Amino acid sequence: MKLFNSSTNFESVLKKYFSFKNETLSLEPFADFLESIKRTDFTDVLNFFKSNPQFTENFKYYIHNIFQGRPFNLSLTEANILSENSFFPELKKRILNKVLPPVENENTVWYMIDNVSLSPQKDLKYFQNLPENEVDEFLNLLDASDFIVKPLVKKELLFAMNILSWRVTGMAMEVEVVRMAPQYRNFDNPFLALQNELEGLAEELEKNPELQLHSKDSRYKQIKIYAEQCLEFVTIAFKNSSKYGISGKINQSLLKIRQQTNRIYEIVQLLVIDKDEDIFINSKQLIFNILRYKSHKNNISELINDSTRLLSHLITNHTAETGSHYITSSRKEYMKMFYKASGGGIIVGALCVLKMLYGYFPGSDFFHAFLYSMNYAMGFVMIYLMGFTLATKQPAMTAATMTKVLSEEGGRTRNNTEFAHLVSQLFRSQFIAFVGNVLLSFPIALIIIYGLDVFTSQNMAIDRSDKLLKDLDPFKSKAILHASIAGFYLFISGIISGNIGNNSVFYQIPERIAKNLSLRKFFGKKFAKGLSKYYAKNWPGIISNFWFGVFLGATAPVGLFLGLDLDIRHITFAAGNFALGLYGKDFSVDSYTFWLSFVTVFLIGFFNFLVSFTLSMFLAFRSRKLNFGQVSEIYKEIFRYFLKNPLRFFIPLRSKLDQKADDLRNSTITKSEDH
Repeated sequence: MKLFNSSTNFESVLKKYFSFKNETLSLEPFADFLESIKRTDFTDVLNFFKSNPQFTENFKYYIHNIFQGRPFNLSLTEANILSENSFFPELKKRILNKVLPPVENENTVWYMIDNVSLSPQKDLKYFQNLPENEVDEFLNLLDASDFIVKPLVKKELLFAMNILSWRVTGMAMEVEVVRMAPQYRNFDNPFLALQNELEGLAEELEKNPELQLHSKDSRYKQIKIYAEQCLEFVTIAFKNSSKYGISGKINQSLLKIRQQTNRIYEIVQLLVIDKDEDIFINSKQLIFNILRYKSHKNNISELINDSTRLLSHLITNHTAETGSHYITSSRKEYMKMFYKASGGGIIVGALCVLKMLYGYFPGSDFFHAFLYSMNYAMGFVMIYLMGFTLATKQPAMTAATMTKVLSEEGGRTRNNTEFAHLVSQLFRSQFIAFVGNVLLSFPIALIIIYGLDVFTSQNMAIDRSDKLLKDLDPFKSKAILHASIAGFYLFISGIISGNIGNNSVFYQIPERIAKNLSLRKFFGKKFAKGLSKYYAKNWPGIISNFWFGVFLGATAPVGLFLGLDLDIRHITFAAGNFALGLYGKDFSVDSYTFWLSFVTVFLIGFFNFLVSFTLSMFLAFRSRKLNFGQVSEIYKEIFRYFLKNPLRFFIPLRSKLDQKADDLRNSTITKSEDH
């Protein structure tokens, strides 16, 4: 529990605790003092100390007394450094620490900071915002301007660096981590070299407590070089992740290695004294470093950002459908997309009728969820394996191509224009996919339901027609919300596809299949190799389409079970259901219902695309570490490009940017196939 009384001002606190030589080791006076000075002008605090030297001496004595003998190495080796090797255990630990802070050793600076401040982050910001000259004057009043050169402080710093070095070396020597940077196999291990250098420096300090480093010192230069080589190892390992894949555990290990190596580098910088003023500068820097590390020790947003950024990059690079052109530029590709979408529309038309028939089957909500899920899943897998396409089904290829444009070097305006042009190609590709799906799913659903009517002498759609048409009324149903849910599932299926592709590369599944002795023995080398290629090309797409179907089929029954109005709407299924609804009504509907349903079909498609596209953009932007300002400029450029070239968002008009976009898209495809 934090110790302070918010009702007192700083003068009353000083008079209460420091009008005499306070021998207590309690943190309550310090906590009350820190809380009180935040409610007043810090200049007044300094003036009070300067006008009352006895209070200054008593306060200084108390501060030195409570800090004496308290080690601070934990604040350097633990704070704001990952402690777990996996994301979820780390997340769980940080959440628990926020709700129920852990019990710490009371004889440490770590414990002191935790128990004198409600919010170390806010306190850090308070001190950082103070005028620098006032902070300097306050530290001089406390005789805290030269503690960085004291032997005990230097010993603590070196001990912290050695702990970090031992941990870094252990993680860097793991087989899976070493595999991420094979370039280093032919070089001396920089982690071992750094560890040896730090141990040697610690031994020298033991012999000579007055030892001091300077910027031209060979020992400092060696430590700096080895630390930079260790960071370069991590950089190379992360770059190689697109080639070798990466697991969450290795991603976390590399992040820990980078954090700890950076911490070593930051600590050794504090030991470098070239000029007398460096003593004060480095002493102050150590104080602020400890506060900064501690203020971020349980930061959840930073953990999520660091841990997921690389994975989002990998998901956008490991594509499930590397040979498919989901972004068209030429008229030929545009028409090819139409034909592929028409094939998808034929299958979806049949799926619409099947889903309606499954609804008549008696059974539990779970039974219907299973039927609907398998209906969608098998249909989507069939569409994928037959080379057809489903409108808005953007694979990771889309995000990979977009990030390729964003990562190209050159002027920002030029890149944004190229990106806007790529978006226009993507939009028109999805538009023609909408048209192909709708133009075929509508008549196919009609033909099948008519055939059933002729065969059974019963209009199978009559009992469902009212609901089917109501679902296409955005004023009487949650069609827009349900379309957005479907768009979210489209995005998630892309995530699954990219993740499966990454895992396939990381665990070398295609290579294992090709070299599997049992397969080669019973079926031959050629079969094993062919199966390996088929797996690499199709398995991520099969799995992502399967789960997309499960998500779509299970949403409504699960929503019903939970008492929530949850469902999905997809443009292609909406078109098929529109046909079934009209047939059930024997085409006797008023013009308002007809045109409202017709417009809603395309409105559903728009929200399918908008949600999945926006989330894909977020993934692409996130993987390239773009800030809000850069993202805003990109969206503005897309809007400007649309105003100048609106037709390019619907039909394939040629542009001088087409060749550039084609080259980027083809290079992305080639790279994905090579990996």
